[in-house]
Amino acid sequence: MENETKQKDSLLPASILVSTIILAGVWLYTSGPRDQQNQTQIQPPQKTSEGIILPIRWGDLGVKMVSASVIDAKKFEQLYANREGLNNEAKELLYGDKNGNLKITSENSGMILNLLWALGLGAKNDILESGPIAQYGDTGNFASTGGWTIAKGNAMDHYSKHAFFKLTPEQQALVENVSKNIYRPCCDNSTNFPDCNHGMAMLGLLEIMASQGISEKEMYKTALQVNSFWFPEEYAAIARYFASKGQTLSAIDPKEILGRNYSSASGFRKIAALVPQVKSSGGGGCGVDSGQPTAPQQQSGCGI
Repeated sequence: MENETKQKDSLLPASILVSTIILAGVWLYTSGPRDQQNQTQIQPPQKTSEGIILPIRWGDLGVKMVSASVIDAKKFEQLYANREGLNNEAKELLYGDKNGNLKITSENSGMILNLLWALGLGAKNDILESGPIAQYGDTGNFASTGGWTIAKGNAMDHYSKHAFFKLTPEQQALVENVSKNIYRPCCDNSTNFPDCNHGMAMLGLLEIMASQGISEKEMYKTALQVNSFWFPEEYAAIARYFASKGQTLSAIDPKEILGRNYSSASGFRKIAALVPQVKSSGGGGCGVDSGQPTAPQQQSGCGI
């Protein structure tokens, strides 16, 4: 833990942003056919030609976040206005109250990232109030907080403020334990330190899964599937690394792949050096964006 804290200290400047400048980020595309909306059972993840059906019910979480103003619906729709707007599936996730299992595809992964980001930011949780992110001065200066510009009011007005679900002590302990073992290739901090949008979104996903009784094993499996949509080229490179050793990615424990050695920024750089060069997708950056092309910018980690 002491070594991890030292590593976080050294990476902190890269994770803090200038609050008035947010790097261009999340790309949104048109979505495929909708899932059946009236599912009442939690289903295991299913691979389909159009993406992955996750083992969580979305229900009315979009409605709750709009009602709580952690999402300003007008700003959210304006975000995608220049990309043909939100389709019916996306609007149902934002305004519907009978959504079934959440589905993530290559086309909607940016929007799912934004929805889960808002959820992780707004949901009341001890990780946000007393975890590592709360121990570094102004919490509002991280990419995951200052970068959330589509709430009503300031993002910190909603930070860990809303009871979107109530976790039992056992469920909270599960979220805390799992979050410490899940990294993302854009940063060197775990989900337990959600200083960028991907980390905050993953925290939201873990909270939903815990609240709906998903097992620890299934949480890691689902987290890897979702991370693979947010960082497709990075995980393709990791798969090639294992293939070079005669192993398939599916045969490796998801918890191991999500750990520091493979999924952190520093861990992935070591893996990438051992496989043919790939263009890093970076999960579309660490800011809210409509997906419009922008001029190239120098970026380090998840901040300016």
